[in-house]
Amino acid sequence: MDKCINIIALSVPYPANYGGIIDIYCKIKALRAIGVKIILHCFEYERPPARELDVLCEDVYYYKRRTGWRANLSFLPYNVYSRKHPGLIKNLLGNNYPILFEGLHSCYYINDKRLSGRFKVYRESNIEHDYYRMLAKSCTEVLKKAFFFIESWRFKRYQQVIKQADLTLTVSMADTEYLQRKFPGKRIEFMTSFHPNDEVTSVPGQSDFILYHGKLSVVENEQAALYLIKHVFCKLNCTCIIAGMDPSVRLQNAVALYRHIRLEANPSEEKMMALLKEAQVHLLVTFQETGLKLKLLNSLFVGRYIVVNKAMLTGSGLDPLCHIANTPEEMIAACTRLLTKPYTQEEIDRKTQYLIPAYSNKQQAEKLIRMIYEEK
Repeated sequence: MDKCINIIALSVPYPANYGGIIDIYCKIKALRAIGVKIILHCFEYERPPARELDVLCEDVYYYKRRTGWRANLSFLPYNVYSRKHPGLIKNLLGNNYPILFEGLHSCYYINDKRLSGRFKVYRESNIEHDYYRMLAKSCTEVLKKAFFFIESWRFKRYQQVIKQADLTLTVSMADTEYLQRKFPGKRIEFMTSFHPNDEVTSVPGQSDFILYHGKLSVVENEQAALYLIKHVFCKLNCTCIIAGMDPSVRLQNAVALYRHIRLEANPSEEKMMALLKEAQVHLLVTFQETGLKLKLLNSLFVGRYIVVNKAMLTGSGLDPLCHIANTPEEMIAACTRLLTKPYTQEEIDRKTQYLIPAYSNKQQAEKLIRMIYEEK
């Protein structure tokens, strides 16, 4: 029997160059590789339609988001209400296949009575009200801070729609435990993020620079980069590189104060991959214990030594593969030590045994379809 699934993405999942978009795109690729037909529904917002998706999907539908102040006049989260679109519900009703809702942002129609009887999967990416509350605390702009606090309150109320899902898939074990306590009796299971790697491609050797990377326009990532500049990178006697999309003027100015700290703004895919592979140390910190940090998983598959704070690992199960440092002093000491230590094939082999097949995209895709079609 042909297996087919509707996937609702919060944005156009190509190019796959940050966080949740990587999870969606790599999931589509993995499902396609095992013969699943995909009907993709995505919201066109700051990203144009992508022909590359036509190769992977049976059909691709694009919908405009309802942005602006009017979309904020609702008790629903702005990020949910702005994705209300009559074309989406019409196209979902045009078939009888299961529906995968990617994140709470895409869940406007999950409790629509017209979809009763359909098998619905909710793919969690964050505990959204915690995420937006932390954004509010990190933000210095008054209006943005107020928006994030309001959005956090709305998401906390809205979280109840998860009850409408037949299956909830979480990205971390910590989030799994939280949602199982919150919604006893509902089917909630851990499924790690899909990622761009089919195998571990780390290379032995040694280089002389430390790397922090992420989508730099995200408040959480900018906060982490500024923290590292102020408390860690400024005290190291080596090249420190910060790489990612759309850095703010504030971040650019902070980097400009130091000759040994370099900013790689909007690097090409090839340049980013070279940085990930060649860095002697990936230094990754976060101040939000929500979701799985996909950049951590990617760094493990591609990079050499990984130094993280404890919050980066929350609920991931990846602790044995990382060097944990929670204070600036611990980070400086760990980076200094690892810069002098060549990365070996033995390290790569140990990492491969841990990551494969547990974090294999193919295995995850097969598990997802089995849960939908064979265990209903």
